[in-house]
Amino acid sequence: MNFSVRFTEEARDDLKRLYGFQLEQAGGDFRQADAALEAIRRGLALLESSPFACRRAAGGKVMLRELLIGFGATGYVALFEIEDAQTVAVLAVRHQREDDYR
Repeated sequence: MNFSVRFTEEARDDLKRLYGFQLEQAGGDFRQADAALEAIRRGLALLESSPFACRRAAGGKVMLRELLIGFGATGYVALFEIEDAQTVAVLAVRHQREDDYR
């Protein structure tokens, strides 16, 4: 079964923020920021086929889950919801060292 993955506006804003942060950390080197965005994209591809393989998010709702995405020594966490038998909504993306989702 294949799922359609959609992004909320908040998740899109998170991706822009994380890209800008990586760009700043790399002193303006776009390669690092592009590599981080590519790692997130590759990680999120799992949601198209296996969203139930990801861990449940805090709070215990069965359909609210988190995907860990490795990047370098740390990585990212994507919060998503399985909306129905065909759709997954990415709600937020944060760096693993951030306190929580924004």
